[in-house]
Order: sequence, then C-alpha cells, then structure tokens
Amino acid sequence: MLSIKGLIFDLDGTVANTLPLCVEAFRRAIEPHLNRSVSDEEIIATFGPSEEGTIRALAPDHYDQAVRDYLQFYETLHDGICPDPFEGIKELLAFLRDRSIRIAMVTGKGVHSTDISLQKFDIRPFFEIIETGSPHGPRKVEGIQKVLAQWKDIKKEEVFYIGDFTADMEAGRKAGVPVIAAAWAETARPEELMRLHPDHLFYHIRDFAKWLDEAISIHL
Repeated sequence: MLSIKGLIFDLDGTVANTLPLCVEAFRRAIEPHLNRSVSDEEIIATFGPSEEGTIRALAPDHYDQAVRDYLQFYETLHDGICPDPFEGIKELLAFLRDRSIRIAMVTGKGVHSTDISLQKFDIRPFFEIIETGSPHGPRKVEGIQKVLAQWKDIKKEEVFYIGDFTADMEAGRKAGVPVIAAAWAETARPEELMRLHPDHLFYHIRDFAKWLDEAISIHL
C-alpha cells in the first residue's frame, strides 16, 4: 500500500516558473562581456551545474563579475518576471506541513539564487532541509541521499522526489526513491518525462494535491 512520509521538491519549473527569470538574468549578465547575443538554447544547454557552472561555461574569462551581475539581475528582475510560486504551491506546502509530512528541497540552483527565490516567495520555513547545486556538475543524487540520511526514520520508498526535467527523474531513480513528474510548467516536456516512466505524472498542481490528499488520508 502506498505510504508517503516525505516529499523532496525541485525548485525551477516545479515550485515556480523561474526558468524564464534565470535565462534573462544570464543573458543580461553574460552578453555585455561577450559582445554578442546568447540564445535560450545555448544557456539551457549548460544546465546541470549551478548558475556558477553556466557562467564558467559561457563566460569563463569574466567569471567573478558575471556571477555578481547574474545574482543582481536575478534579484532585481524577480518581482517582474516571477513574483510568485505556481498557483496552489503555498497551499500544498501548508497542507503537507499540517499533515506532518516531511518536506525538503533538492535543487540545481546555487545557494544564493535559491535563497533569493525562497525569500521572495515567502516559503523558506516550509523546507526542513535544502540542498543546492554545485558549479562543478549535477549533484541532485547526492542531495537526495543527504536528505534521506537525515530522515533516518523514513524508508526510501516512502519519500518522493518531484521535478520537471528528465534529469530529475534520473536523479530520483539513482537515489532510490519514487519520482513524480511535474508537468505543469510552460517549459515542461511531458513526452520526454513519460519516456522515463515516472511513478506519477501530473499536468496540474490541483491534481497532484488531490492525489496527495487521498494518499495521505488513508494513513491518518
């Protein structure tokens, strides 16, 4: 029988539609140093490491200044491009907290941009543990494993990882936890997610919330 005792959330594209914000902040931070335009595809192709890794890949000769510029643009553009998390996320987090479900976050974002977004959205207190990314490469598997190590009283199969990219599905599988595909962002690619056979896929947060309500209520 399905038992859910912990949920680990990705951030970009799962908790909020922050990808357009990331891309625009990268563009404004990097293009002046390169004296050329940078496409969305060129930026997104570097994702996996944290933002520092993206800048190291695209503008290595201007690393320190570009990182500072990125974080400044990320913060100043935040309210205009992505002022709130996805509709229903705050209510969902409150529901989980009230049902004593453990909540963590494992994101590929760097620690500074993660802090900016969680403060802007006013959702930082919901997350018991937050594992951020590394400029040296993807570390979501390690992040999930670190959360599990702290949740010693919960079995792996009782913890779900929720993400919107195929890499999230792969990370959850490698860490040994069930995975939920979040296909509610405009940037999501449901067909690609389905090819990896997630345990569940949801197109709307309300459907995800309803499923959680039913699954959790069984064990109350």
